[in-house]
Amino acid sequence: MRTVRLPSSEAVRAAIVASLRHGDAAINGTARACKIGTRTLQRHLGRMGTSYRAMLAEVRLSMACQLLGHSSKRLSEVAKFLGYSNASSFSRTFARLMKVQPVVYKRQQLAGKHRQALHRRRPCVIDS
Repeated sequence: MRTVRLPSSEAVRAAIVASLRHGDAAINGTARACKIGTRTLQRHLGRMGTSYRAMLAEVRLSMACQLLGHSSKRLSEVAKFLGYSNASSFSRTFARLMKVQPVVYKRQQLAGKHRQALHRRRPCVIDS
């Protein structure tokens, strides 16, 4: 039996991100990117206490937060990029996991950036 080098959880996450960017978040593509078989990846993730589905959900949520907070992409574009069938399924999943609707999250992130920008400005000094 040959020895197989198993990927770290970070390597699997990176492969999932790459898969999402290419429009295919299937386990087969991720396993191929990690240079191991699909079943080997499933067993490896199981030993790490997770599953492909859980790791995919984690990566999608992380990317969704980044995209909503740091880009001008519309909700439907974010949903499509992350591999959801439509914006409503993305919204339901995001709201279930984050306890806030994605449009509200985006608004909160933009408001936070605006507040930070206001705090960075120097106060006007008027000489008398």
